[in-house]
Amino acid sequence: MPQLLLELFSEEIPARMQAQAARDLERMAREKLAAEGLLPEALTAFAGPRRLTLVAEGLAAAQAERHEERKGPRIGSPEQAIDGFLRSTGLSRDQLIERDGLYFAHLHKPGRQTAAIVAEMFDAIVRSFPWPKSMVSGVSKLRWVRPLQRILCVFDGEVVPFEVDGHVSSDLTEGHRFMGTGQAFHVRNFDDYADGLAKNFVVLDPEERKERIRDAARTLCFARNFELVEDEGLLDEVAGLTEWPTPVMGDMDPAFLELPPEVIRTSMRVHQRFFAVRDPLTGFLVPHFIAVANIEAADGGKLIATGNARVLTARLADARFFWQEDRKVRLEDRLQKLKGVTFHAKLGTMYERVERITALAGQLAAYTGASPEQVRKAARLCKSDLGTGMVGEFPELQGIMGGYYADKEGLAPEIIEAIRWHYKPQGPADDVPVQPVAATLALADKLDTLVRFFGIDEKPTGSRDPFALRRAALGVIRILLAGRVRLPLKIVASDDLISFFADRLKVLLREQGQRHDLVDAVFAQGDDDIVRIVSKVNALEGFLGTEDGKNLLAGYKRAVNILKAEEKKGALATGELNSSAPGEEGALTNAVGHMEVEVEKALEKDDYEAAMQALAALREPVDAFFDKVLVNSDVPTERENRLRLLMKVRDAMGRVADFSLVTG
Repeated sequence: MPQLLLELFSEEIPARMQAQAARDLERMAREKLAAEGLLPEALTAFAGPRRLTLVAEGLAAAQAERHEERKGPRIGSPEQAIDGFLRSTGLSRDQLIERDGLYFAHLHKPGRQTAAIVAEMFDAIVRSFPWPKSMVSGVSKLRWVRPLQRILCVFDGEVVPFEVDGHVSSDLTEGHRFMGTGQAFHVRNFDDYADGLAKNFVVLDPEERKERIRDAARTLCFARNFELVEDEGLLDEVAGLTEWPTPVMGDMDPAFLELPPEVIRTSMRVHQRFFAVRDPLTGFLVPHFIAVANIEAADGGKLIATGNARVLTARLADARFFWQEDRKVRLEDRLQKLKGVTFHAKLGTMYERVERITALAGQLAAYTGASPEQVRKAARLCKSDLGTGMVGEFPELQGIMGGYYADKEGLAPEIIEAIRWHYKPQGPADDVPVQPVAATLALADKLDTLVRFFGIDEKPTGSRDPFALRRAALGVIRILLAGRVRLPLKIVASDDLISFFADRLKVLLREQGQRHDLVDAVFAQGDDDIVRIVSKVNALEGFLGTEDGKNLLAGYKRAVNILKAEEKKGALATGELNSSAPGEEGALTNAVGHMEVEVEKALEKDDYEAAMQALAALREPVDAFFDKVLVNSDVPTERENRLRLLMKVRDAMGRVADFSLVTG
């Protein structure tokens, strides 16, 4: 079946926008093709520094005929409504069908040629493409991320003719800006296109570009007994900057190795897009770097490496200056400057935030087991590096540089680690501080953020979360779980913030393959201890995975349904159970009483597996009760006692979790 090929060729597309642009192009094309009844066998998009490419395999040459029945207004509706329906369908009154008191229109749409549909489709896609930022260039009114230069569009070996603000489609493309022939060349299908680009030094697939960079960089390092410092984010970026990626190794002055390694790596990464290199035996950086050129140089990249080394030297010289100057002022002496740094217009200065964090950290120390004195000292200094030259140049190093400066001042190791780690974890894959002082400070920092922004009603909405509150809440949860910190959230959090924590916990557990309804079942009891909640959820999941658990849950729901029906009729009778009831009724009464005692003992010890085992003992007497006993007895005293017994079962099980919220 025919193949469709599109290329949108422009000036350099920012690397950070390329992956999303490819996804958007594929999504928009798929949606528009589907709307026309055209379903490709495969649809793939590629993005690179100068081109967006889409290839669709297995499209029909023409659209199939379509028949549609459209419902119209009611018979007898105002003439304006009927006339509007007729205009929208292109039919006359006598062509409408009357059925069930309504007008219906039967529409026949003949199939169109796919090429004509594609021309309209891509015209609309190009004009409405969702670039985060775009520009208008020259006399064209078209907005594009960078000036659009050429549109290639070929279907079944022929050009699909259309024009977008002066950009006329063709079957022409071109290769590498410097290494290619410099001449545009014709293509008729994707194989021609990919082969032509390869011959003109363009690697189309970003994944292939990344693999070339990774393999060549590792080989360069291995040849000198070094090791590449892997960086997936940087790899993605440089793969988006180069069409023919060619790694080269450069040298730097070994004297710069006196700088903290994070400074060297950040300077390389942020300013120059270089990879760092280390000694695999010691793990220490070595005075070399890997740069990724966009050309194969005749001298093997020596001149490129020399030029890059010169620029890196200037950057590292600036960093060394900041390193030396920053250490002349103690962290404690930098505190006053924070009075002039606004944290948020409604939440005061950074100095006021430090005071809040210090007070909160001291309060939390009672739960984390950290030294209150060390926690308060670390909290007082944790934001001081915001006023340093190094953090001003490299904001990514805040906290990290504070730890280095604290080390140079001879502060306690616990305080140094707490300052260095207090922003962590900053993402789902980031490390979690577990040392008590560090964990306490990290909790205080995140809880202050959450409490204060919830207090001014700056809560996340939909996908909008400008203050990264979801990340902060998840960080709190991970710290509490990693350190088994038994912190009652109600001492600092409002009800809506606790609900927010519950939502974040459900996300975390769902990502770990656990059931979110069990989180609801435990949270419904009003518990605010994350460690205890997760322990209950784990025990509950294990219990409900057994036959006893499944059968008891079924019995619980049967009991609840009976009680709900009775509640609709009037108030349920309360009172003492008949402890001498015969048969299965008496057996269940005794079993519930014993279970309550055992569950209470287990909960006092936070032994939730034991609590579940106590619940499991109810399975057989509950099954026997429903099998042998008629709840709605004609004898009022028997009926009331049996309903009270079911209430007892429901309430006793509710001491462990709200089983009514369990969906399984």
